[in-house]
Amino acid sequence: MAFELPALPYDKGALAPYLSAEALDYHHGKHHQAHVDTLNALVEGTEYDRQSLEDIIQSTSGKLFHQAAQAWNHTFFWHCLSPQGGGEPHGDVGQAIVTEYGTFAAFKEAFNGIALDHLGVGWIWLVKRGDGGVEIVASHDADTPIAHGQTPLLVVDLWEHAYYIDYRHARGKYLEAIWQLINWDFVNQNVS
Repeated sequence: MAFELPALPYDKGALAPYLSAEALDYHHGKHHQAHVDTLNALVEGTEYDRQSLEDIIQSTSGKLFHQAAQAWNHTFFWHCLSPQGGGEPHGDVGQAIVTEYGTFAAFKEAFNGIALDHLGVGWIWLVKRGDGGVEIVASHDADTPIAHGQTPLLVVDLWEHAYYIDYRHARGKYLEAIWQLINWDFVNQNVS
């Protein structure tokens, strides 16, 4: 069973002006595709070639884990964005954010602060804790909450390939733009 690059849930130009069609073409069409291709080469003919991405992530390490986790993380990331996204969170996730951080503005400041302080490459997540609350978690390289039994609700890619076409080295400008695209409906689906 070969893994396939999932289609974006919107047109490549749909996230402009915040993320350009060129950035999505490179990030999804080339970078994400390379992880899927490498993953397929690694699992072909092994006991992993019939397993799900989640099973591979939870049972491996090293290069195989990296490729599977990057494929999963990127797919999740694309769904966290929407051309109709942005605004303040609503529903269960909105309530959980207010309960944990007081206000959406305070949550956004904490999220951006952790993302800006994150050295190197990785991801920044909003995860659901076992007690039903939410927490901001930064992960390095391809690490992912599903490898640790956590429930991911939202992710933002912090690898430079996510923003250097549109924002060069300015991670802060990228983070401000990303808030205009957050798909709170998808984030709410992940709560349950």
